[in-house]
Amino acid sequence: MKRFTFLIAAAVLTSAPAYAAETADYSVGAQYDTTHVYVPQEQFDSFVSSFVATFGGTTSKQGEFQVTPTKSLTKSQLVLTPSATVSVFGFKTPIPYPFGDERTGYLVTDIDAAVASAVKHGAVRRIATFPDPIGRDSLVQWPGGVNMQIYWHSAKPNYAQLSSVPENRVYLTPDAADAFVKSWTGYAHGRITADDKAASGAEIGEPGKTIRRVSIESGYGKMTVFVSDGQLPWPYGRDMTGYAVSDLAATLAKATAAGVETLVAPSEVNKRQTAIVRFPGGYIAEIHQGA
Repeated sequence: MKRFTFLIAAAVLTSAPAYAAETADYSVGAQYDTTHVYVPQEQFDSFVSSFVATFGGTTSKQGEFQVTPTKSLTKSQLVLTPSATVSVFGFKTPIPYPFGDERTGYLVTDIDAAVASAVKHGAVRRIATFPDPIGRDSLVQWPGGVNMQIYWHSAKPNYAQLSSVPENRVYLTPDAADAFVKSWTGYAHGRITADDKAASGAEIGEPGKTIRRVSIESGYGKMTVFVSDGQLPWPYGRDMTGYAVSDLAATLAKATAAGVETLVAPSEVNKRQTAIVRFPGGYIAEIHQGA
């Protein structure tokens, strides 16, 4: 199976959106929610093999497809691990705009209704919904510039449940944070499980500062929203997804053996051990053990 994305026409909202009092939940399950990983085509195989070596799991059959409504060609493969599912793209042609901007893909039960609901909750459609070889796709942008794919398959997929649900890691300033949280929780039927307004800035490379950390759970999985002044040292903010593992040291050892670089050494933050790594092809991710 593969994940093909993406985007919708411009519906510009000039005033505060009118939120629906009650909307349906179109989510399917966290195992169908993928981080979109774009890598140079010559590093496609090395990324896939390193990701599997780090987290375990299996892959779909690799293929080459046109996944955009305009002419293009990309290698594409789905990687299914106990810790997460990722969709990998290695374009052999220039990537048409605005593809490559989306951070995640979310399977929904009804693409048209889901997109309409997203817009009602404050999202902006970036490209008209279009067909792909196995379904239909759209891309929306939430307040703060958070881009996500919404997709639907014509044949219902069947993936095993995850052993641990990854975190979608969103970095925002106070200018957009409340609007984003309201929009996303309204659309996703999300539940705020924690809202720490005095978290340590060390979590995002800003020791000595205080940040806000909002944790959200929904049928689309987990999300952590970091609210700060935006003065982030590299590589913070480049990590779109955080992966939970049972043994961080063992996972990092496997990652290193597979050519993965540790960018931020393991440390204890928010009652858990965490590190940031970079996979072949440039994909940056957080990995953690604990609460």
